[in-house]
Amino acid sequence: MTATPPAGTETGTAEPGGGRARRRAIVLLAGVGLFAFLADLLTKHLALQALSDREPVKLLGGAVYLSLTRNSGAAWSIGSDHTWVFPLITIAVIGWIGWMALRLRSVPWAVSLGLVLGGALGNLADRIFRAPGHFVGHVVDMISLFDPYGQVWPVFNLADSALVCGVVLAVFLELTGRQRDGSRLGRDKPAAEVPVEQGERA
Repeated sequence: MTATPPAGTETGTAEPGGGRARRRAIVLLAGVGLFAFLADLLTKHLALQALSDREPVKLLGGAVYLSLTRNSGAAWSIGSDHTWVFPLITIAVIGWIGWMALRLRSVPWAVSLGLVLGGALGNLADRIFRAPGHFVGHVVDMISLFDPYGQVWPVFNLADSALVCGVVLAVFLELTGRQRDGSRLGRDKPAAEVPVEQGERA
């Protein structure tokens, strides 16, 4: 006799624990993204309160300066005459993260995408809500490395840091074969690859 599977289940298609893994990854993505976004908002608020109308603050012997700037473009003010383009790019990035999340079951990928999401939302909020107007707002930056005015490295903020860390982690995961669904290239081989004849001889 052939056992009948319980009602409401599928055979050969459901991955054990796959639903829980996906929920855990989605919750982690959202949590990391929300934390990065709120931390960025807080640091920008504090920078506007403490650094406005004053000289840059020197930290760690000059390795880091706190220097308040407002950037209408990207790094080194690239594209400052086309500020409206950056919100569109950010919205596309957020859409890409949503698409990536459809098969997400990997914790490292959830952290990576959450960092990118939080960083993107942090700078998008500036573009939409800050002066001089909606979708052309200037991003608040306050961290400068090795120079008080960004001559060595562009002045950046916490959102930029989250974006860079998330992208670097994503590149590492790709290079090491880790997939969004939790599998790993070269290691997770399906049993169907075993020849039938070999199984019969065994």
